[in-house]
Amino acid sequence: MRHRTSRWGVMPRGGWRPSRLDLLLALAVMVAGQVESFGRQGIEPGQIRHPVPLAAGAVVAGVLLLLRRRFPMSTLIGLLVVGIGVREVTDAGYYAAWHFYSTLILVHTVASAAELRSRRGLAGLGCVLLSYAFLQTFQHNDVAEVLISAVFVGVAYTSGILLRRQIDRTLRLARQAARLEAGREERARQAVAGERARIARELHDIVSHNVCLMTLHTGGVRMMLGDDPGHERERALLTGVERAGREAIEELRLMLGMLRAPGGTGAEPYPAGLDRLDALVAQVEEAGPAVRTRVEGEARPLPPGLDLSAYRVIQEALTNALKHARATRIDVTVTHSPAAVTVEITDSGPPSGPPSGPLSGARSGPDGGLGDGGEGGHGLIGMRERVAMHGGELSAGPVPGGGYRVRARFPLG
Repeated sequence: MRHRTSRWGVMPRGGWRPSRLDLLLALAVMVAGQVESFGRQGIEPGQIRHPVPLAAGAVVAGVLLLLRRRFPMSTLIGLLVVGIGVREVTDAGYYAAWHFYSTLILVHTVASAAELRSRRGLAGLGCVLLSYAFLQTFQHNDVAEVLISAVFVGVAYTSGILLRRQIDRTLRLARQAARLEAGREERARQAVAGERARIARELHDIVSHNVCLMTLHTGGVRMMLGDDPGHERERALLTGVERAGREAIEELRLMLGMLRAPGGTGAEPYPAGLDRLDALVAQVEEAGPAVRTRVEGEARPLPPGLDLSAYRVIQEALTNALKHARATRIDVTVTHSPAAVTVEITDSGPPSGPPSGPLSGARSGPDGGLGDGGEGGHGLIGMRERVAMHGGELSAGPVPGGGYRVRARFPLG
């Protein structure tokens, strides 16, 4: 909680509105003051001959407690003045208990309002010493009574200092947590943006490759028609298709210049697909774990973008299982159905101890091999982006008995 400083101390942002604790303390002092003033009324020694001034003083002390957070030092000085005024009016040596309790509460508030080494802190200490000196004007017994009051005032002042330091520490931790949370969200946004840019680059390669093939085929058909006047209209239509294809390729090249990472060569290998799964599995097996691949259903040609995304999901899961789960066995299942293609990667987890999720770090490289996203990678974010791009579903989580499973479903049609 941020604070605003007043002339005599510190008040919380949002005004002087008292808290429930302030209301409770003020009510306690007022009620206790009334009970003490009229309950001890009498003419005997130790009794109160004039209860009305003491009862009125208790009410004023309660009001001061309501203002203690906004004017900590002013309320302490005001309570001191109330004590002096009550004593002068009653002309008695009786010291009210409600005044002592109120003094301890305000001493605690003054100590918690400002750092002792600041000007306000030193001014607050001076107010505390004045209040303690006023207490001693009522002491007529012995040194023990003076020391007892010093102990109570000292404890109230020390507790206020400890409270203020604890609040400052809590505020620092809260601000630090807020910064960390903001940084985490920013890193997640950057990871999503980076993964989307990477997906866009790969899709660009696919689209530009296919458009180039269509343009070349169209040109080949036009040349096969020759110069026969009877095919003049067909040649004109094919020429228009060629022109549109070349313009599309040029636009894609311009787009590629914006999507490529700065400093890149501008030439990437043609994106991989499920047909390169065996090579990927062999690369993983060289690192240690045994990988078992199973293909269910009748395989069919897939759209290039979907084929690439399915391959990247398997690649990411294998990479993370290898680096983070320390798995000894990995099962990869590719299921072809009329409605969807489903890939499922299940690892055995670490050789001993609890399983660790494989989605905590690595990212696969753009060259089709095993990549490293470095510390704090965002593998799961990349998987979700790829699956969501095709309207699919992704689930990832631990397996009963140990291990971790990643399952992605890509709908067809």
